Order: sequence, then structure tokens, then C-alpha cells
Amino acid sequence: MFNHYNRDDLFSHARAAFIGMAVGDALGATVEFMTAPEIRAKYGVFKEITGGGWLRLKPGQVTDDTEMALCIARAIVRNQCWSLETIAGNFASWLKSRPVDCGDTCRKGIRSFMLNGTLEVPPNEWDAGNGAAMRLLPTALFSLPDEQLLKKYALEQAHITHNNVVSDAACICLGKMLHMALCGATKNQLRREVGGFVARFPTFEFEPYRGLATGYVVDTLQTVFHWFFKGSDFEECLVGTVNQGGDADTTGAICGMLAGAYYGMESIPRRWLKRMDKQVIAEIETLTEHLVSASPAGQAG
Repeated sequence: MFNHYNRDDLFSHARAAFIGMAVGDALGATVEFMTAPEIRAKYGVFKEITGGGWLRLKPGQVTDDTEMALCIARAIVRNQCWSLETIAGNFASWLKSRPVDCGDTCRKGIRSFMLNGTLEVPPNEWDAGNGAAMRLLPTALFSLPDEQLLKKYALEQAHITHNNVVSDAACICLGKMLHMALCGATKNQLRREVGGFVARFPTFEFEPYRGLATGYVVDTLQTVFHWFFKGSDFEECLVGTVNQGGDADTTGAICGMLAGAYYGMESIPRRWLKRMDKQVIAEIETLTEHLVSASPAGQAG
């Protein structure tokens, strides 16, 4: 269905996906909860990693999006296998560390694990936020290119905090797009994949784009789809996405992982990489290497 990269290209694009997520998180966090007109009035076009924002971040500092993905990646790499309990335990340790930010649904689910050992919250029609989708990248890397493994891992990590059919659909679609992009799919192939997804779940229809970038996972993916397919390079995709404002750290993180997987490391602007927390980037590079090496694709050589 799509071209497979050689091993070096696969590892490079996987690193770009994880680093791209962190870059999108750090860029978008500055304008989180601002409206698009407010961003235009203050910055014109916002396109530099400056920190600040409502969380008063340091330049290049990441938020819960990247931190929760790191919790999943560390659990897989430490155990050398899939362990939902270790992932939940990492989420609990992270929450106890008083992170800079944590969404309400994530907090509720993690606290349920801390109090009762719950690894799957009950289905809830109101839990259609983007907190499960924003952190799923390690599951896509570890399952590459096995779609059934992807579904298992993506939904199990999701259900620690979000057990909702709309969130589930978003996670599976995003994971499949990451697999395709990492294996060399064209944008036309990715667009057809999204077309099939929208046909099955019409609520995600993004043409015409409505301009909403809230924490509701439908708004989040509509924003990411619109700007990813409209952009011609990593920077254009990401700048368009975060300038919508709203939940800009998460739309930025998701667009960053997708654009990174598609365009590769060379596409990520060096001026952005220079602003990032060097320890976070170093850990991402190490974890990505281990995740892909342990995946079916990595094992197959």
C-alpha cells in the first residue's frame, strides 16, 4: 500500500515524529487558550519558541502532552514489553511530581488507578477529550507496522483515563496515519485514509474547516488534518496549527508528531531545535531508538 523506508530512514523519521511532538508542544503552549484573533493582534504570525503563556513556561519547556508520552515510552523500554500497569504507575508518579499541567480527565483516571488500581475507567460519553490521542505516539512506534498491535496498545493506554468511542476512533486513526507516514506513504495516501475515517465517523469531517481548536478530540483532529494537509513543510503545518490557538499545545504536539513522521528530521527548523530542553530531546532520541528496535519492523531488520 505504501513504500517502506530502509532502516536508517525509519529510525530518522521515528525520531522526527517524537521530537516533532515535543517541538509542537513547546511552540503551542505559549498561545494555549488564546483565540486566533488574539494571537494575530499580539504576534502577527506566532512562529518562535519563546516560552511564557498562561503556564509561564521556560523557552523549549514541554507540557503534559510530551511528559505523558514519555511515561509510556519509559515503561515499554524499561520492561522490554507492553505493561499497562507500569504505564499507569508512571502516570501516577508523574502526577505526584506536581507537573506543570494535567487535564481533568487524565487526572481523574490516574487518581482512580492510584486509589483502586483501576487500569480501565468505565465508558463515559463526556470523556471525548484529546488526552489519550496526544500521548499515543510510543504505541505507534512500538507496534510498527502491525495494525492489530497498534489498536491494542493505543486503546489500552487510552482507557486508563479516556474510555470513549470518539476518543478511541481518533486514537486508532492517528496511530494508523503515523504508521503510514513512517513507512513512506504520500500525502494523497494519507488523505485517502482520512477520507475513509471521516466516512465511518462523519463528526470528524474537516472540510470546510470550522476553525475550532478546543480540547474536544474532534476539534483537535479537524485542526490537525486541515493544517497538515494544507502545509507544504513541517514549519508551515505547525505554524498554521498553533495559530488557531485554543488547545494549542496539544494540536501542536499531534501535528508535530504527524508532520515529523512524514517530513523527517531535516524538516524541523534548527532554530526551534536549539530552543528545546536538551535533556528532553536526548531522552526522546534514546527511547525512540529502543522503541523502534523492539517493534515488529525493528525486529525484522
